[in-house]
Amino acid sequence: MLISSIIVDDEPRLALGLQKILQQHCPTVNIVAVCFNANDALQQIIKLKPQLVFLDISMPGKNAFDMLSELPQINFEIIFITAHDKYSIQAFKYCATDYLLKPINEEELVNAISKVTKRLEQVTSNVNLDLLLQQWQNKKFLQLHKICLPTFKGFQVLELKEIIYCEATNTYTNFILTNNKIVCAAKPLIEYETMLEEVGFFRIHKSFLINVNHIISYTKGEGGYVNMSNGKELEVSRRKKDQFLIKVKEFYKF
Repeated sequence: MLISSIIVDDEPRLALGLQKILQQHCPTVNIVAVCFNANDALQQIIKLKPQLVFLDISMPGKNAFDMLSELPQINFEIIFITAHDKYSIQAFKYCATDYLLKPINEEELVNAISKVTKRLEQVTSNVNLDLLLQQWQNKKFLQLHKICLPTFKGFQVLELKEIIYCEATNTYTNFILTNNKIVCAAKPLIEYETMLEEVGFFRIHKSFLINVNHIISYTKGEGGYVNMSNGKELEVSRRKKDQFLIKVKEFYKF
C-alpha cells in the first residue's frame, strides 16, 4: 500500500535528505508535501489529509507539539524526528508510531515504516469490517423485519422491503407493495409513521409515508416530487422538504 506522507523540518537540507532516503529505501512512502515550518505544515495537513507525518519537534516559533494542539483531530500516524531524546515522553503522549534521532539510521527508518504500514492496515481492516457488518445488519434487518397489519378480514404480515409507500385514505392506510398489490390497513397513517420512521420510512406529505429504499429520484420544486420504484410520482410538501432532504442525505451518505 502507498502511504501518503508529509515531511516537516525547519532545516531544508535535512528535510530533503530524508525525502531522498525514503525514495531509496521506502518505496511505499509517497511524499505529498515537504514543509519547513509549523504554520505551513498545519495548512498542508488539513488540506492533504496525509496518512503519515514525519515531524521534527524543535522548530523556531511554534514547535511540533504546539502545531499538533491546533489540529481539530490527529487522524494520521506520526514519526517524530529530532536531534534530542528529551522529548520522547511528551512525544508518545500523541501515540507516535516511532521516535527517531538525527542523523537518521536507515534501518531504524525502514522498521518505523513497517510499523506504520501494519497500523494502517489494521485500521483499514477494522473500518472495512465495521462497514461490512453495518451493511449486513441493515440488510438482514430489512429482510427479516416484518409488520402485521389489521385488515377488514383479519390481518396480513408484510416484509418492510415489500412496502414502497403508504397512503392515507380517511382513517385507513393503503400499503402499496412491490408486487403491485395494495393492502388496506384499518389504522390511520400517523400510527405507521411513528412505527416505521426509525427503519427507513419518512412522511413526505400528509398523505404519503415512503420507504426511502424505494426512491428512484427527486425533482426540485416548491416542495418537489419523488419518483418511486413502481413509477409513481409523489408530492413532497413544502414544510417537509428540508427534513426530507436531510433524511435522504443521512440514509445514502452523500
